[in-house]
Order: sequence, then structure tokens, then C-alpha cells
Amino acid sequence: MESLMTLRASPAAATPLQQRRLQGRQRATSVRAAASASAAGEPDLSVRVNGLQMPNPFVIGSGPPGTNYTVMKRAFDEGWGGVIAKTVSLDAEKVINVTPRYAKLRAEPNGAAMGRIIGWQNIELISDRPLETMLNEFKQLKKEYPDRILIGSIMEEYNKAAWHELIERVEESGVDALEINFSCPHGMPERKMGAAVGQDCDLLEEVCGWINEKATVPVWAKMTPNITDITQPARIALKSGCEGVSAINTIMSVMGINLKTLRPEPCVEGYSTPGGYSARAVHPIALAKVMQIARMMKEEFANGQSLSAIGGVETGNDAAEFILLGADTVQVCTGVMIHGYPLVKKLCAELQDFMREHNFSSIEEFRGASLPYFTTHTDLVHRQQEAIKQRKAIKKGLQSDKDWTGDGFVKETESMVSN
Repeated sequence: MESLMTLRASPAAATPLQQRRLQGRQRATSVRAAASASAAGEPDLSVRVNGLQMPNPFVIGSGPPGTNYTVMKRAFDEGWGGVIAKTVSLDAEKVINVTPRYAKLRAEPNGAAMGRIIGWQNIELISDRPLETMLNEFKQLKKEYPDRILIGSIMEEYNKAAWHELIERVEESGVDALEINFSCPHGMPERKMGAAVGQDCDLLEEVCGWINEKATVPVWAKMTPNITDITQPARIALKSGCEGVSAINTIMSVMGINLKTLRPEPCVEGYSTPGGYSARAVHPIALAKVMQIARMMKEEFANGQSLSAIGGVETGNDAAEFILLGADTVQVCTGVMIHGYPLVKKLCAELQDFMREHNFSSIEEFRGASLPYFTTHTDLVHRQQEAIKQRKAIKKGLQSDKDWTGDGFVKETESMVSN
């Protein structure tokens, strides 16, 4: 994939906005190529996306695994390719979380306590820590890990000045990129935050315009699946200047009802509220949404825009599926909450196993390889009819006496026997 750094260096290809961002990014950060995570001869997991060099495509998704310095440092130490911090806004005092805030769905009947977790719901809000505290921790992380990728996740109210102030302050901390939370499915929609923007294309276009006027580092727009056609907001975000999109955020859900107490889960003082659904059970839905965005991007965009896939990743094979659909990076959030930060080692090993099986030496060799095999139902019918015709023709045997051969004589005879 052509890096955005190369794109922005070309006056013919780069817009004035992209050229300005390149200059700003060169001032704000110094991206150095990370050492290859693979031993000599092993499949290379390194990726370069929008000028960001990562040792592998696995990125901590915005949420609890990126909520403070201690946990983000742990992620870098374990070997994650990048970290997206928990979403921040200007005024953390408006953010008040409750406990409990999570609920699990297990595979076994009646939610057996030891059953495998396949679904996870959260009613958690964005970071409740003071912005200045988070920014100081970003600065410390970039000081200790200057060649690792740290991405700030931001969300603000419907106010241009507030967005510009937030972007400026977060960029000053040294983050390598910004992910814009247009997709949180719960909490504060009345303030036009999160999915309230991502579900309104006119509002999204306006806010993306504000953001891209100010940002000097790459911008990823995080998409909500709680919409009829996810390609519409993705298209608008990219046309408005965002360098990439992330998908999907959590799916609006009610996890369940406790049949003993008759109260919904997660239960807070006897009450609950719909929240965001994640974990293994959402993976097929995420695959479909990512496929739709990837096809749209392939058809309509060719300037190095990126796609970061999210949804139910717990194995290297899960990640391989997303990459085969066209994803540049793969985010993991709930998987870390269930399995811990060392999960990245398993993900890398399993993805390399997949690559060895198919003789792929790099991520780019198979990125998007499965995308051409999606089509319409009408086309499937046509393809099957043609295949049946060909099989029938073969079964009928030779079409002419000239087609007989000495080597295949017995099989050729059998091909024309009716019983």
C-alpha cells in the first residue's frame, strides 16, 4: 500500500490540506521504521499505514485496555503494533460511569458460569479522567516509546471551537494519529456526540470538515454499525479529508433479562440501559460491514486511505479474515478484556501460521485477496447455471470422433455410458 507520506510528498497527488498535514506531521512526530518482528525467513507481520510504521497489524482498540499510562505501557511491552487510547473530551467532569457496567453472554444454555464467553455488553462512557492527566500520560508514553504508534481517540459536542481546541491539545501531546469516535452507541446523544453524529450524514460531513481543517496528523473516522448502510458515512468521512476509517464499533443491544429477578442486565440499582455489544458473536456482522466499506473504498478511493477492522477478534485466523477483506490493521478491545495483553503473541503466531500455510511472506500479499469473490445473488444464480451446463456437457462425453485419445480411451468410453 502506498504510504500517505509518499502521497503527500507528491504535489500532483496531494491536496493542499494533505500537504499541510504532512508538514504538520513532520513537525509533530518522527516515525522511524520499526524493526521487523519476524525472524529471518519468517512471514513479515509489519505494516505501514498512512505513514505509520507498526511491527504487526494488531492495535489495541479504544476502551478500557487503553485507559491509562500503566495499561498502555503494558500493551507496548507485550508487543502490540499500536494503541488507541480510551476516548477523551475537553470536560471529563460531565462523564459519570456506573458499576456494574458490563454483562456477558455465554455459549452454554442458561448462561452457565463456566461457559465460553461469546458476547459482551458495556454501558461504559468515554474516559472520566481529566484531559490534562491523559495528555501528560500520552507525552510520557511517546517519550518512552518514540517509535511506537499511539493514537488519540477523541469525541466532542457539536461545537467547532471545542473540536479545534481538543484536536490542538491532543496533538501537542505527541500522538501519531487521531481516531474520531463517531460511533459510541450509548450515553450523551443529546449532546450530539458519538453515534448521534455517525448516524446523521449531514452532521457528520460538517463535523469532519471542522476536524480536517485543524488536524495535522492522520485522522481515522470510527464508524457505527447501527445504521442501514455503513458505506454512506464512511464515504462522507473519506471525502471530507479523513485518511482512514475504523469499523465497527459496538452494536446496540440489550444483553438479557435475569429470569430470577426479572431485571435487565447489567443491573444498576435494579435498572439498566441499552449498551454496546461486542466479542466473538459480533464477528460475522463486522466482517459484512468491513467488506461493504472495503468494496466502496476500492471502487471510489485510490489515495492510500486505510481501513482498520474491529469486531470479535480472538485468534490470528479472525484477523486473517479481516485482512483478506482489505483491512490494513486489526483492532482488539474486548478480546484483551477477556484474555489479557499477552493475547497479541498468540495472535501474531497464529497469523504467521496462516501465512506459512499459503506461502505469504507479507501482509500486503494477501490483503484484500477475498474481496473479489463477493457478488450479487443474481450473479450467483447465473454462475451456477453455467457450471451445471458445463458439467452436463462433460458427462455427455466426446463431441466428435476426432476427440478420442489412446491414453484416455477407457475413461472416454465410460463418460458416454448412461447407466
